[in-house]
Amino acid sequence: MIKFPTNTELLENRYPFLIAEIGINHNGDLELAKKLIDVAKLSGFNAVKFQKRTIELVYTPEELDKPRDSIYGLTNRDLKIGLEFDKEEYLKIDEYCKNLGMIWFASPWDLQSVDFLEQFNIPVYKVASACLTDSKLLSRINQTGKPVILSTGMSTMNQVNSALNFLDRSKTSLLHCVSTYPAENSDLNLEIINTLRESFKLPVGYSGHERGVLPSVIAVASYQACIVERHITIDRSMWGSDQAASLEPQGMSKLVKYISESIECRGDKNKTILDSEIPVLQKLRRVSDF
Repeated sequence: MIKFPTNTELLENRYPFLIAEIGINHNGDLELAKKLIDVAKLSGFNAVKFQKRTIELVYTPEELDKPRDSIYGLTNRDLKIGLEFDKEEYLKIDEYCKNLGMIWFASPWDLQSVDFLEQFNIPVYKVASACLTDSKLLSRINQTGKPVILSTGMSTMNQVNSALNFLDRSKTSLLHCVSTYPAENSDLNLEIINTLRESFKLPVGYSGHERGVLPSVIAVASYQACIVERHITIDRSMWGSDQAASLEPQGMSKLVKYISESIECRGDKNKTILDSEIPVLQKLRRVSDF
């Protein structure tokens, strides 16, 4: 099994751990999911992530019976069932990712989905922002002994602190997140990355839902986000609620490139005369009194 970095490794690694959130953008199509895995690997992401729900547990019968026109049928039930992969499909995803040397994992939305994912011995769990206040789900995930990434959208600092009481902090990292799709730059408040890190003394990353790549790059360059998660898609014009807040292949490649360049520019805290500066110094500096 490919391992997810420990908290110590997340803090010490120069480059952030990059997660391509496929989520439900596969639209229930295994071949589309494989294409998204391929482009994530090609772009330089470290992992892909899915979402797993037991439809009858996550949604009420009334909610499922509501009319909703989609490519799957005329009710919300048709839509939700159409977006879910079953065991056979996840076995193929598991094999596909292993052959590529790619980490895959998922956000379970209910207890049964945790049990489902445990069949595949995934290396890490992601708690979606919507599930941060579900103490039973947090406790069940914690029982697996796996590392946990806790997304903090739609939550107060007190709620984040309460959620951490159900998790092993030594194996938990946080993601600053704004849960709007797509998110406006004026709402991103990247300073929260520092607030979370200072308050909880844990590795903190960024889960971005903005249209472009600049805020995610800034999250790394200016706020040392140690994880970056972005939704991905083949084409933003495709059917689906998350497509507009996702990066297309060109944007994915730009994100990885710009993050790498921003880290290269960061350097260290030592002020020295560089070897490359010496010829210029000899040519331009007229007086050297000290």
